[in-house]
Amino acid sequence: MINMYVRMIIWIVLVAIVFVCGCAAPDATQEDGGKLKVVVSILPLADFVENVGGDNVGDVSVMIPPGSSPATYEPTASQLRDVSDADVYVMVGSGIPFESVWMDKIREMNKDMVVVDCSFGIEVVDNDPHIWLSARNAKVMVHNIYAGLVEADGANEEYYSMMHAKYALELDMVDREMDDALLGVSRGKFMVFHPAWGYFARDYDLLQVPIEIEGKEPSSADVSELIEFARDNEIKVVFVQPQFSAKSAGVIAREIGGDVVAVDALARDYIGNLRIVSKSFADNM
Repeated sequence: MINMYVRMIIWIVLVAIVFVCGCAAPDATQEDGGKLKVVVSILPLADFVENVGGDNVGDVSVMIPPGSSPATYEPTASQLRDVSDADVYVMVGSGIPFESVWMDKIREMNKDMVVVDCSFGIEVVDNDPHIWLSARNAKVMVHNIYAGLVEADGANEEYYSMMHAKYALELDMVDREMDDALLGVSRGKFMVFHPAWGYFARDYDLLQVPIEIEGKEPSSADVSELIEFARDNEIKVVFVQPQFSAKSAGVIAREIGGDVVAVDALARDYIGNLRIVSKSFADNM
């Protein structure tokens, strides 16, 4: 109860700061040459927006910064100020914890901005929110962003259409590249700490084996079972993310005589990162 009260007080103070600063600030749209102001929840969405919006979009503000976890991050006063000035907010929409906690408040802060739900048209499987880690899902997400930019700036629809078509082709290309790269490990199993790669595994006929269980560190018994599974299936690599602890992964890797390899589910360079990840999976499976 006390924690909830403290969070409420913090929220009221942050909103007050944003209101005061917003009243004193000059017209940032004019300062930015009339470019759209866009705020996104996670880094990969910034890359999507920049590829579709091109020169008509200013610097994209990202709510969850590099190295932070979507499960625990809380926005700063300056980020809330960005929201209050935004023309467009792009959310994942698939249930990432940050959005589950903050999106209602974000919408209330700026009722005039266009809110893009990138999950529209995508089937969320087993409540797994990591929909962006599938190039095939990414094409749908990018189309939703295109529609949102057109809603906010219909005068430049032709430009957004051209940029959208170009980036969609690039996503098709990297999808085919990964299909070829991972063909040799089809039906292979890979072990990860945080279960972010379910849609990726689905696309390329792989099996993700998570260490983290329902957002919690595994028990000693769970670790023992995972070690036995890894040995039985000749798994020699445990993949981890920079945003999460690698302690349990390190224990398992030592016991199976394997390695811990980092792969980032939240890298800003979306296509470049997918190429790195697919090569890492192919080389280590």
